[in-house]
This record gives sequence, structure tokens and C-alpha cells, in this order.
Amino acid sequence: MANNDSIQKTITVALSLCLVCSVFVAAAAVGLKPIQKANKDLDRKRNILSAAGMLDSNVSIDQAFETIETRLVNLETSSFLTAEELSSAGIDPATYDQQAAAKDPAMSVALNGANDPASIKRRANYSSIYLVKDGDQIERIILPVHGYGLWSTMYGFIALENDFDTIIGFGFYDQGETPGLGGEVDNPNWKALWKGKKVYNDQGEAIIQLAKSSVDSADPLAIHKVDGLSGATLTSRGVTNLVQYWLGNEGFGPLLASLRSEGAQ
Repeated sequence: MANNDSIQKTITVALSLCLVCSVFVAAAAVGLKPIQKANKDLDRKRNILSAAGMLDSNVSIDQAFETIETRLVNLETSSFLTAEELSSAGIDPATYDQQAAAKDPAMSVALNGANDPASIKRRANYSSIYLVKDGDQIERIILPVHGYGLWSTMYGFIALENDFDTIIGFGFYDQGETPGLGGEVDNPNWKALWKGKKVYNDQGEAIIQLAKSSVDSADPLAIHKVDGLSGATLTSRGVTNLVQYWLGNEGFGPLLASLRSEGAQ
């Protein structure tokens, strides 16, 4: 009987300890959630500023981001959502979660086959974009892009000058490619190669791409090419596919063409 009592007490103590620990873990998760959200938002702002070439060690991330205007674009109509449309849809551009929207059938469209070169499966109906303006004039535009590489979906930002063609900067903030190979998309030296490259040809087609190796300066299309990632053919192909998709007709291409046309008037 004493032995049975001992086993019962041991089980009771173990269960009580598990219950107390689970309460502490749950409380910690709830308590840390606002901090995690704030850190995630800060990292998003840092990556947007980095792509735009606007990171300044002497200015806080939040302060620097005050110069950037966040807008939502309807990718079906290639137009900015108006205040009335945002209010009707109950969407706040500052808190809009594009990744979550892409998973919601009511807020996204399914893609497949030739319509999905970036292998994203679903595309949100609305996309966030970020504008740096001088008065009413857009000086820089920063666009979110994503697509599949070899092992992972790569998420990043690409920034363009106000000709809506010349690249200012490009980089990924979330990717799981092979370190030392496809993972070189995080290499600052490789990211620097994008600056000054042109996205579109004379026909308005998005032909920016990664070369098979190093770019040949004698190549007439060199201005549209960036050095490929050595030993990472599938990641390189994924990068080409995603930038051409998002800057092409199914992504931001029509919006950028409209902005170029307005600037030429």
C-alpha cells in the first residue's frame, strides 16, 4: 500500500509540475508576442530601407521609415487602392499581411503551370508597396517579391529609381537556400551587383536575369544581367523567375508602365 501511495504521489507531483510549467510557457508566449511583433515589424522596415539604399547608422529605423509611404495596389487592376476602397475592405496598409492574404482564397488567386513561374501557388489580390516621395513626385519605389528557389520560398524587396526601370537595390530577408551556394543571395557583394541594372527592354518586357556565370561586359544585354550564383543553378533560376514574374505583366509591370507613362508626360 505504501508503495502504491508513493507511485500515486509521484504521478500527482509530475502532473502538477507539468501544469505549472505549461502555465508559465503560455504566459511567456502571450507576454512576448507584442515584442516579437515589434521586432518583426522593425526587421521589415530595415530590409525595405536597405533595398532602397536608405539605411543610416545615425538615424533610427523608425525615424528613417517616416519618409516612406506605404500603399496598397490592386494587382488585378494595377491601381492604388483609394481611401474609400481601403475603408470598404476594412484594410489598413500599415498592418496588411500579404503572406496571410495569399493563403486566404477570398483574398487571393490560385496560380499554376505557366502562370506560376515563381512557384508561389497563390498570389494575393493586393500587394503592399513603399514609396519615397518629394512632394507629389515619386523618387523611389520599393516592391516586395518572392518565389521558390531550390529548397525554400525566398522573400525580398527590390527598389527602383523614378524611371521605374533602374534598380537601386535588391535583397532577400527570408530564405533557406544552401549555405555557401544558393545562400549567397545574402552576400553583400552579390547584392551590390544589382545596382544600376535595367529591368525592361525596349518593348517593355521584364528581362532582368541572372547570367549562367559572370556577366560578359561585351554582351549587349549585360545591363539586364547579374552574375549567377556559382554552383546554385536552381536557386539562380528561381531568382530570375521571381523577379521577372513580379516585375512582369502578372505582377507590378502594368503599374510601373503606367507610372513611367505619367512621368513622361
